Amino acid sequence: MPGSNSATRFGRSSGSCPRAIFRNATRLICRGRVIFLPSIDAHAAAHIGFRSDITRVPVFGMGCAGGVSGLALGGRLALSAPGAIVLVVVLELCTLAFRQDRGSKADVIASALFGDGAAAAVLQAVTAPSAGIRLGAAAEHLWPGTLDIMGWTMDPLGLGVVLSRALPEFVELRLGEPARGFASRNFQDGKARYICHPGGAKVLAAIEAALRLSEGELDVERSVLRAHGNMSAPTVLFVLEKVLDQGLSGGAVMAALGPGFTASFLGIEAVND
Repeated sequence: MPGSNSATRFGRSSGSCPRAIFRNATRLICRGRVIFLPSIDAHAAAHIGFRSDITRVPVFGMGCAGGVSGLALGGRLALSAPGAIVLVVVLELCTLAFRQDRGSKADVIASALFGDGAAAAVLQAVTAPSAGIRLGAAAEHLWPGTLDIMGWTMDPLGLGVVLSRALPEFVELRLGEPARGFASRNFQDGKARYICHPGGAKVLAAIEAALRLSEGELDVERSVLRAHGNMSAPTVLFVLEKVLDQGLSGGAVMAALGPGFTASFLGIEAVND
């Protein structure tokens, strides 16, 4: 990818990740909607067998944008310590926000759309990656005055969803400029495939309009949404896996939207044997 000096590798496995990789990890990013103190990675450390000198970086509050932002953060940590193994874990338990005490329209939509999910990536800065993907530039765009578009509230009975009816329209009108700006800065002629977080059917239609995509360009996103629902942050990593399985060639932009209201972007490039 033009302008990228990153040699970060996205590790992939057809089965579960070997425990040796977990045990040798020296950086752990845990991004999730699960609130623990100590954080969930500390609870998991002894069970998994992490090294005692592991650096833990728990991240909370990015919502659906957390998969892209977490992967970008993992890439920066990997580059800061060449050779170190960085494990990025993205975990969401959206059903914790199910409310039996009320039934607002937003609650019903959230219960139907959101689901639980988890994904992980193993990153390492190497001089000549042989397979996987190379992570490139990353950026975020925060729109001021948009705190009420998406998020969660907390009260004595639990979490409550904040989901504006204006979200699809906002995405259609406002996403295009920062997305195309990121692509133009990091890809030749500003052309790249988009790998998007599938926030819902209406949001995907809005993304297509905003990015001026042709019919079928977000078919993988729709297939993941049909199979798993919106798992929030991990969902875009499910999309990435399917895109890689189909044989990604060249560069792509990973994109996700989350509370703030924020767009997260990450440039990647396929590395084939």
